[in-house]
Amino acid sequence: MRKPTSAIAAIGILLPVLACLAACHSGEKTQAEAATVPSAQVAAAQRGDISHVLTLAGQFQPYQVVDVHPKVSGYMRHINVDIGDIVHQGETLAVLEVPELKAQLQQTEFEVQQSQEEIRRAHHEINRAEATHAAVHAEAQRLQDAAKAQPGLIAQQELDDAVARDLSSEAQVDAAKAAMAAAQGHAGAASADHQRVQALHNYTNVIAPLDGVVVWRYADTGALIQGGTNSNNQDLPIVRLSESQVLRLRIPVPEDDVQYVHVGDLLEVRVDAINRSFTGKIVRFTRNVNFETRTMETEIDVANKNLSIDPGMYANTMLRLTQVKDVVTIPVEALVRNAQQQQSAYVLDSDNRVRIRNLVVGIQGTKLAEIKSGLNPGDRVIVGGQEQYQPGEEVRPLLISTPKSETIQQTGGMIDLKADANGGDQ
Repeated sequence: MRKPTSAIAAIGILLPVLACLAACHSGEKTQAEAATVPSAQVAAAQRGDISHVLTLAGQFQPYQVVDVHPKVSGYMRHINVDIGDIVHQGETLAVLEVPELKAQLQQTEFEVQQSQEEIRRAHHEINRAEATHAAVHAEAQRLQDAAKAQPGLIAQQELDDAVARDLSSEAQVDAAKAAMAAAQGHAGAASADHQRVQALHNYTNVIAPLDGVVVWRYADTGALIQGGTNSNNQDLPIVRLSESQVLRLRIPVPEDDVQYVHVGDLLEVRVDAINRSFTGKIVRFTRNVNFETRTMETEIDVANKNLSIDPGMYANTMLRLTQVKDVVTIPVEALVRNAQQQQSAYVLDSDNRVRIRNLVVGIQGTKLAEIKSGLNPGDRVIVGGQEQYQPGEEVRPLLISTPKSETIQQTGGMIDLKADANGGDQ
């Protein structure tokens, strides 16, 4: 009876051993299966902003530059301004001496007076002729009335002579009026000539055509100055005026970015020379790309009431070309193109299986891309190495942290005054 008892005891010892071996084998199988699931770096789609900004160096130019020429030739009697002086429109800059103009002016004044005397004389002549005509006409009328009352009382010859004198006096009135018209015409011509010479004489006072700053002076007292009556004349002006209370900031926009430039666009301006920053607005551009530089000149009007900015100074500008806010963004490494050149992404579903989704991509920067459709915030996309995975394949996600917003900076050249002062970067 001892043999069955020994068999039962052996079975009791063997069962735990078999159970342990089965458990060990099952664990090894689970680890082996886990080792065959590939891992993948994934990033979550997020909501953020993408901006594309262009930094450019610009230069301030005067709003207007005018070379002031006199309209008549003469000797410089006095010049009232020098370089750096601030002048206002209508202010006398210089006075010329033109002796012959004085003589011409006096002559035209005399001719005007003479013409006025002719008008007065013609007026008196009209009065005299009209008075004579009135008397002669009255006499002729009386004779005619008497002849009608008593026929034969007055000889016909006497009546004819009276009528002839009446007509003659009437003709003298007309002649006096014609003389008056001629005198008035002569007076008008004399007055016009006087105004012409007076205008030339007024030109001896050279006035400022605009508010500005005298940036250069070309003449001194006593110099002979030629009148600027011909655009082809190369004679030197008296002064050069610069309208500097409003400046033009000119920036060269590269050809590739011309499409983003619009009138009214805002940009940030930094003038390092005077440590000043402000916001400017594009007011005009040439609509023409320079053949040599492949850039388009773009201008910003800058108020400069206190003349703190001098023409010729440099400024660094930042122009925001495009910007989108609160959009879905993913890393650009998550984008792939299929055989039809359609952009897509490898997306993980809730079971960590790979699914391919076609996307509509907007602005694409160096790090992030805007997704207009195809993804929602929180969707996980594989970043890099997408060719290693197949649709429907299960992967083990390794979530990486990525930025949600990006500012794309493109430079078209900046000015570093400190580097220039030190002879450039060493």
